[in-house]
Amino acid sequence: MGWMLFVAGAVLSWGAYGAFLYLGQTQLGNPLKALLCVGVAYFLIGVLVPVASLSAQGSLSNFNSAGLITATIAGALGAAGAACIIYAFRYGGLPIYVMPLVFGGAPIVNVLVSMAIHPPRAAINPLLFVGFALASVGAGMVLYYRPTA
Repeated sequence: MGWMLFVAGAVLSWGAYGAFLYLGQTQLGNPLKALLCVGVAYFLIGVLVPVASLSAQGSLSNFNSAGLITATIAGALGAAGAACIIYAFRYGGLPIYVMPLVFGGAPIVNVLVSMAIHPPRAAINPLLFVGFALASVGAGMVLYYRPTA
């Protein structure tokens, strides 16, 4: 059950991400400055913390090439997503529109990609597609009934 605390941390972090990213981008006056700040934060948290932790454990070696490549692709996808959000803001999107679309669509893509990587052993339950529709409708409802700014 301890993993649920980390899920809550991700929900809170990513839930606030778009609003703070937009605010920072606006305050800096240039979306590329905001992207640079995101990169610095990724470096501090995503590089320095694991290097220190792995060093303390004596585990900062023996990376296998398949895991190294796959995890680097995952990191590139995360950074590309951040860049896409920044450019969505740059070209007129607001967090109240952009983030529900991203977080409504991302779970659907996640399930499809996960199923491609790990094909289901049994037939797909048709309710999965109902879930896809409900996720899409939910994102649409969040957008339609959003509070006015």
